[in-house]
Amino acid sequence: MNAYVFPGQGAQFVGMGLDLYENYPMAQEYFEQANEVLGFSITDIMFEGNPDDLKQTKVTQPAIFLHSVIMSKVLGDKFVPDMVAGHSLGEFSALVANNSLNFEDGLKLVSQRALAMQKACEIQDSTMAAVLGLDDDLVEKICSEVEGIVVPANYNCPGQLVISGEIQAINIACEKLKESGARRALILPVGGAFHSPLMEPAREELAAAIESTTFNKPSCPIYQNVTTTAVDVSNEIKENLIAQLTSPVKWTQSVQNMVSDGAKVFIEVGPGRVLQGLARKIDSSIEASSAVV
Repeated sequence: MNAYVFPGQGAQFVGMGLDLYENYPMAQEYFEQANEVLGFSITDIMFEGNPDDLKQTKVTQPAIFLHSVIMSKVLGDKFVPDMVAGHSLGEFSALVANNSLNFEDGLKLVSQRALAMQKACEIQDSTMAAVLGLDDDLVEKICSEVEGIVVPANYNCPGQLVISGEIQAINIACEKLKESGARRALILPVGGAFHSPLMEPAREELAAAIESTTFNKPSCPIYQNVTTTAVDVSNEIKENLIAQLTSPVKWTQSVQNMVSDGAKVFIEVGPGRVLQGLARKIDSSIEASSAVV
């Protein structure tokens, strides 16, 4: 069975999507539609902007979504998922790919999500840190003992977990994690504490937008970050999508469940190759590659 997976924030690069724009009329139409929906020329920033402009959350998230979704559209008959999943932001790309959301609604939600997260980041200084070389349960235990808000945010693969929270609490947690044997505990260059309770203002804002958006019956199940199991009921998909902003991305568990349910081949759709690398670390039997148009 084929599992198609969609990357999240951090996979962006200047020039992303230009080959699709130049070679496929259908892609060009989608990109131009995106410029209209967003109210600014995201293609200019994606194709020939500078990395700092592309790094802004309000640009990064729609840019990665567009690259992933338009690539899945261009694949046409070659795109045959038995199941889909997306890492954080990538969940929105996956939901357009399996027809739960149409292109324009998906793009609008991603744009609203990015703006809401940006606003939440500005309310309180916060950050994230990557922790390498410790068991998940030990990282969870240490975070729970630190005063202030610091929580596991991304379960990326065994031995690689990202924590999220208040700057002071993150700094203390990093020291304690290193004392406990972490190979690295490295502060990440991000705008705020994604997938933590500090995203509650963004969750509330996005919840209203998601509730008022029409979701269709998906063409195949999605393994969502919050539940990690196959979901194909629209109401459940909505609930999980709303919970996602303040909940951890359980990627390790999602991939394990997809394999248990028969996934043999993982195909990454969008910029970068992060997810295929994680998939192999989660299960060495996985065959993983990038989508090729």
